[in-house]
Amino acid sequence: MNVETVQQYQHRTVLLDEAVDALALEGDRADGIYIDGTFGRGGHSRLILQHLGAGGRLLAFDKDTQAIANAATIADARFEIVHDSFATLGEALATRSIPQVNGVLLDLGISSPQVDDATRGFSFRADGPLDMRMDTTRGISAAEWLATETEQKIEKVIREYGEERFAFQIAKAIAARRAVEPISSTRQLAAIVANAVKTREKGKDPATRTFQAIRIFINQELEELEIVLNEAYRHLAPHGRMVVISFHSLEDRIVKQFMAGKANVPQPDRRLPIRAVDLPQPEMKLIARIKPSAEEVSANPRSRSAVMRVAERLPTAGVLQ
Repeated sequence: MNVETVQQYQHRTVLLDEAVDALALEGDRADGIYIDGTFGRGGHSRLILQHLGAGGRLLAFDKDTQAIANAATIADARFEIVHDSFATLGEALATRSIPQVNGVLLDLGISSPQVDDATRGFSFRADGPLDMRMDTTRGISAAEWLATETEQKIEKVIREYGEERFAFQIAKAIAARRAVEPISSTRQLAAIVANAVKTREKGKDPATRTFQAIRIFINQELEELEIVLNEAYRHLAPHGRMVVISFHSLEDRIVKQFMAGKANVPQPDRRLPIRAVDLPQPEMKLIARIKPSAEEVSANPRSRSAVMRVAERLPTAGVLQ
């Protein structure tokens, strides 16, 4: 896809200034090495590059071929794009002989251009092929998965990844429909879900949770998030920052628990004869939890569910433990 086609779908980067500010790109840190794990349309990457010093370096990742095409427009020797999941962070750093980085930024979920482009199959608001893959060059589409997966597994995915209480009824309806005809379009799936879900929260489309669940599963989003959090932590230099923007509760729960697990260590019974030097030490410091301002939500309603968490690796934690 050419750049002109990519640019017709506009994207507003959520928490743009707040996220880049959280990386603390000042002083000697401006010449450090940073990771943008989700390039998207490059909002964060471009602003990071504006703050980087001459000796700085930015390595970005994205699975979406449209994002890769957009990244090709950045002519900066300090910048490199990797067409792969951020879950390959450790491998990418090893290939480039980079032992540690000074900051990692992850902007999770899907971008507005992906949602607005009906040919991607992410949205039920316009009819299109039921694809949902972030990387259309790899893996199976949502339509292929629904055609071959068991009814029980479909129910499990919709319940666990979509937190959908009508998962049983939806899976049953999907199985019944695919026995008659292939489910190949977004409108087909949305209609099946609407007929199966009898009640829904005010203002929310009945298909919202099902589409979210299938997208997360097809792209292995939660599994890859857990991998990248561990890899990012392993490669963070002392005082390196981890900045993660989540858009739904499942993502945010994983991020919150990971950061809290590194920041809060269990303390032994005070009555035990343990020297202070032998006490467990926290490995990270929680810096901030930030939500978009009322002004940003007004200008970009899709930002309303965003939560940004920031943590810093402590010097006592060591590197590559």
